[in-house]
Amino acid sequence: MKRTALQQLIEWKHRPDRKPLIIRGARQVGKTWLMKEFAKNEYDSYIYVNFEFDITLKTLFDEGLQPERILFNLKTFSGIDPKPQKTLIIFDEIQEVPLGLTALKYFCENAPEYHVVAAGSLLGLTLHHSVSFPVGKVQFLDMYPMDFIEFLYALKQDRFVELLKNKKFETITTFKSQYIEWLRQYYVVGGMPEAVASFVKNYDFDKVREIQKNILDQYESDFSKHAPNDIVPRIRLLWHSILPQLSKENKKFIYAKIKSGARAKEFELAMAWLQDCGLIKQVFCVNKPALPLKAYMDFSAFKLFMVDVGLMVAMSELDVKVILEGSRIFQEFKGALTEQFVFQQLSQNENLVIAYWVSDSLKAEIDLLVQYSNEIIPIEVKATENLQAKSLKVFCEKHNPKIAIRTSLSNYREDLWLNNIPLYAIGNYFD
Repeated sequence: MKRTALQQLIEWKHRPDRKPLIIRGARQVGKTWLMKEFAKNEYDSYIYVNFEFDITLKTLFDEGLQPERILFNLKTFSGIDPKPQKTLIIFDEIQEVPLGLTALKYFCENAPEYHVVAAGSLLGLTLHHSVSFPVGKVQFLDMYPMDFIEFLYALKQDRFVELLKNKKFETITTFKSQYIEWLRQYYVVGGMPEAVASFVKNYDFDKVREIQKNILDQYESDFSKHAPNDIVPRIRLLWHSILPQLSKENKKFIYAKIKSGARAKEFELAMAWLQDCGLIKQVFCVNKPALPLKAYMDFSAFKLFMVDVGLMVAMSELDVKVILEGSRIFQEFKGALTEQFVFQQLSQNENLVIAYWVSDSLKAEIDLLVQYSNEIIPIEVKATENLQAKSLKVFCEKHNPKIAIRTSLSNYREDLWLNNIPLYAIGNYFD
């Protein structure tokens, strides 16, 4: 597989101010594969420790956090003599031993010549409870499911990826039907690496669905295993509420839709828990589309998106044919599916701040509003070739943005007041 995060790791390796790196991301997004692949390609050797399974090594940091002592024990454990610059040290599932996080500080201060990478699926939970977290002594990389570009790479469609990256829209339009077919496949398969690998090997959607169900079951198991007992029921209620709430015409998340009489305070810990695990993301409404966008966010009004569009489809239990054939029977869900896809592609871009906008009259709504290069750009998301953009027009007449985008299945086109970007090209539009 080709993951764009590999390039980020290579850049980290060569940074003059390099510090130990922590990779954050939900379970099953490919963190372990990424670290090992990086080690195999860029180092003479590597030492891999998984603190979830290598139980005997949970005591690695108990007797002291000096790098030389830890390195000696790692050599004894692995049989590999760690060399500065030449050996990558990998601590996986490091949240299982919070002292390991503290140890990264001493690698930064006393042994910066050693390259150390750490990762954890539930790392966000540990970071909130660790009083000795090495602030300023580590760097971070956020890991996500595979995006649409990486999906095409997995399908060996490199030449079609290059067309998207170079924005060769005349040629792209020639192959429009093929891009749409891959897009619909991606809606079903999503970006979880195991699901993608299975699809590339077998082209069997039933096997993909089985893998996705297993991943969802693992998430549910994590709820019971790691969350405080008193909030587990609320985590489950909130988690299963995301899909029906996104499928509403008004996608604003409403606590009362979780259960009758529910209030924000009752679910705030459950919300934080799911965010810390990387399973959900909030997108807030802004009351004024101005710079900086974060200054105008209304933190009481938001949409919730899931970690992966394929998992969202699996949770819906929709027949695959319904999506692949573009059936009308899921008309309302189609909008939720498409908005989840667009958000998932854009959210991986660290140069974007993402929100949404609703007019004072509540009659117009911009699905996604992004801050990019000191511009506020409205994006209206359309699931089909629908060229109507009423809300976008209202926004543009009121706020006069330099750029306005409608993303749909229609071809690329530039009008006087907006650009139409095909859905399959939206992910790299801001690159």
